[in-house]
Amino acid sequence: MANQAANDTARNVGPVILLGPPGAGKGTQAKQIVDRYGVPQISTGDLLRDHVGRGTELGLEAKAIMARGELVPDELMYGMVATRLREADCQRGFVLDGFPRTAAQAGWLDAFLEKEVFENRAEKNPGKSPEKSERCPPVVIQLLVDYTQLLLRLTGRRSCPTCGRLYNIHFQPPLVDELCDVDESKLVIRNDDREEIISERLAAYEKQTKPVADYYRLQRRLVAVNADRPREEIAAQVFGVIDRHCLDSQGAC
Repeated sequence: MANQAANDTARNVGPVILLGPPGAGKGTQAKQIVDRYGVPQISTGDLLRDHVGRGTELGLEAKAIMARGELVPDELMYGMVATRLREADCQRGFVLDGFPRTAAQAGWLDAFLEKEVFENRAEKNPGKSPEKSERCPPVVIQLLVDYTQLLLRLTGRRSCPTCGRLYNIHFQPPLVDELCDVDESKLVIRNDDREEIISERLAAYEKQTKPVADYYRLQRRLVAVNADRPREEIAAQVFGVIDRHCLDSQGAC
């Protein structure tokens, strides 16, 4: 078991992209991947907050745009993502959280990864042109969840305002209805978890992210995983997808 764990945290995993609607369990599975393979989770939201907090050139530009109530343009996010992916801890692979959200972002990521790998190969082997097969493409895993199941997961969520403990009245209810098991505080519903808000979020996800799934499906890189099961079973299937990708890409990453 120890040898297996050592192998998992030493192998080249490559880029991992998780697609799925709100409530599909992307965050849970991303953490499982990070723990198993020892690669970082890259969140675009965290990157944006970090750059703004540190007052970098990109962060100051993004802060000014957000202060005007505008969305941060792709070009700025590309700069932040590129800077982070060049760091040493991403060399064996990484899990992308919240990116790519559009087909244009997926195209940029492919071009970035191909350019970086080609340049790195050229530096290591001057005078030799890398073959296209040497590029290590992302493994893209789509978490599929029934719409009704998603609604139950999201509308059933409750949290304790005192200790932060999370519950689901359908799947993980408190011992006493609507009261926290730890401190007996009355549980609350986040505004984002109200049914009318959830319906809007799911519709927006379907409209925005479907082209991303289609982009990777056309390249035969999209692997669908049934996420209507216990998290351990989902994780086992996700690990299997990544392990097969590692074998298929052996020598290319």
